[in-house]
Amino acid sequence: MAYPTRRKLNEKYVSAYMADISTASSAFVVAPSSGTIEIAYSTIYNAITVADAVWTMEINGTAVTGVSVTVANSGSAAGDMDSGTPTGANYVNAGDVIEFVSDGASTTTCPVTFTAVIRERS
Repeated sequence: MAYPTRRKLNEKYVSAYMADISTASSAFVVAPSSGTIEIAYSTIYNAITVADAVWTMEINGTAVTGVSVTVANSGSAAGDMDSGTPTGANYVNAGDVIEFVSDGASTTTCPVTFTAVIRERS
């Protein structure tokens, strides 16, 4: 049996739901505390078709550097996870709005959940 991964006490996880990654749209969540976004994830609910979907992140309307994540349509299936690691412009203050933005390039209606990991400022 594998041991569970220990969660760091200074990390917060926030999630946002988007009804369809195949439509150009956004999903929003508010940062519960100040810190840096260390990584962000997406998990799709079913396969997408025709083209890849690409999502990015913004904080209060400013692009987070280094996060342009491709969700591949080839071989996609429910539960597929993709991630992006910010390289800059990833500091949030408590109450800032984190936005996940889809380019809507794929087809087939596909819900998606986004999760961002915020490492709190010490």
